[in-house]
Amino acid sequence: MRLRSESVLTPLGLRPRHLLALTVLRNAGGMSQQALASTLQIDSTNVVGLLNDLESAQLVERRRSPEDRRRHVVFLTEAGMARLHEAECALETAEDEVLEALQPNEREVLYSLLQRATSGWQIICSANEDGS
Repeated sequence: MRLRSESVLTPLGLRPRHLLALTVLRNAGGMSQQALASTLQIDSTNVVGLLNDLESAQLVERRRSPEDRRRHVVFLTEAGMARLHEAECALETAEDEVLEALQPNEREVLYSLLQRATSGWQIICSANEDGS
């Protein structure tokens, strides 16, 4: 699925990390660069590079925060919204291709199992880090 997803995103000029950032920005209605870095769990210097990519493609825009002129708030542009929609449609088609052997009810079971399998990963990892 990862390989197929990347193959449909590449012609759109997107990588998975771009897609995640666009999705977060759409869902949040815009957010500070710092909040975006925290949400994506990436270093703030890496979020700057990510936003540079997206801004050069005119998919996002950074605006000075009216409350704090030192901060930038990042918003999805209309072109960014359109590209995100195009990517989501392409990914849905790719998913259908990859999972075509599964019946709809089997897909639902798969999705449910994947959500359960990944829901506690942070708890497990943090428990292991403290020696438990």
